[in-house]
Amino acid sequence: MQQNIESIGTLERRIDLSVPNAEIAAEVAQRLARLARDSNMPGFRRGKVPVKMIAQAHGAQVQAEVLSDKVSKLLSHALEKNKLRLAGQPQIESKTDGDAAYQNFRATFEVYPEIGAIDATRLSVQRAVCPVGAVEVEKTIEVMRRQRGTFSPVERPARDGDRVKVDFRGTIDGAAFEGGTASGYSFELGKGRMLPAFEDAVRGAVAGNRRQFPLRFPDDYHGAAVAGKTAQFEVTVVSVEERILPPLDADFARSVGIADGSLDVLRTEVRNNVEREVGARLRARTRDSVMDALLGAAQFDLPRALVAAEQGRLWEMAKAEISARGGAQAPGMDVFAAAAERRVRLSLAISEIVRGQGLQARPDQVRKAIESIARAYEKPAEVVQWYLGNRERLAEVEASVLEDNVVDWVLQRAQLADRNVPFDELMDSAKG
Repeated sequence: MQQNIESIGTLERRIDLSVPNAEIAAEVAQRLARLARDSNMPGFRRGKVPVKMIAQAHGAQVQAEVLSDKVSKLLSHALEKNKLRLAGQPQIESKTDGDAAYQNFRATFEVYPEIGAIDATRLSVQRAVCPVGAVEVEKTIEVMRRQRGTFSPVERPARDGDRVKVDFRGTIDGAAFEGGTASGYSFELGKGRMLPAFEDAVRGAVAGNRRQFPLRFPDDYHGAAVAGKTAQFEVTVVSVEERILPPLDADFARSVGIADGSLDVLRTEVRNNVEREVGARLRARTRDSVMDALLGAAQFDLPRALVAAEQGRLWEMAKAEISARGGAQAPGMDVFAAAAERRVRLSLAISEIVRGQGLQARPDQVRKAIESIARAYEKPAEVVQWYLGNRERLAEVEASVLEDNVVDWVLQRAQLADRNVPFDELMDSAKG
């Protein structure tokens, strides 16, 4: 006996389900009989345990399993009949009213929204562009030289780019605070590793100088205990060192893997690497613009169950990451509400496009993506086999390829506007 599905909200549905007692009893008896054939009990040979004893030991569990299976089957049939997709887990409640010849239940659940087709021709997308020329190559080589530079003590005032070593002590209302005191602490001036007021106090100082200054911590400072408060600092500059860059010569080229020391070969290698890296970062920025455009077009109600599940998943990931870094407390789950809604909305929109346009990830695309990843490793063949043999990693690649298919589909149809991204901004973006 089955009733029609009742709408109790935009995506919320309800249905009453009934399972005949006779049908339940018959199925329970069959399962107990099968269980008896495979059971062992002291004093009985295998398969000779009386069904009555099996029922005493396992009857309640088997009955619960039968009820769960019967109700799930009835609900699945009702969903299929009404062409609805279940979103999340249903809430199943037992009902005490109704025909006594039946076990009666009420299922309350959410369904997936009707998304409809997304008209990509109406989307506006910014395509990130950044040409790579000789200037960009030389900038990259300069970075490589800085990474391999050495530091030498100087007696002049400290300036940006120098490495300074300091002793410092900070107090708030006359009391020291956690993280506010250190000895022999080194940092590169001008890199933004320290708060601006701290760097301003050290800039221009020479070894041996002592300076006192107030410093107000930002309201959103990661240390909640001092956020928004003003501290008094005393800093002593222990040493000032300037960076000495290695000469751009054959020895330097060999030090970065150019066997014959050719600077021309070095520049060619650097250009190839920079073009590959720039291409990947431009692609990521363009993809973000596509996703923002899709998000704006994907206006439909979201199943609360899916959002709650995604919110919980993001929270668990954050807790694990904070724990791995030695942190003590993760932010509240409400912090992840907006991100969860965005991810669920995009996921549903992308799934609809994939389904409607046949953009599923093809095996050859997945293989090509894995081989591209593997090229960055010393033994690419082993990396390829590792991905192919790891279902979780393979699924991640498949999801990435599927997303790329959607991005390409949108770019072929959307209203595009090129946005020039400065090289320095593009290459610094991964650090933030």
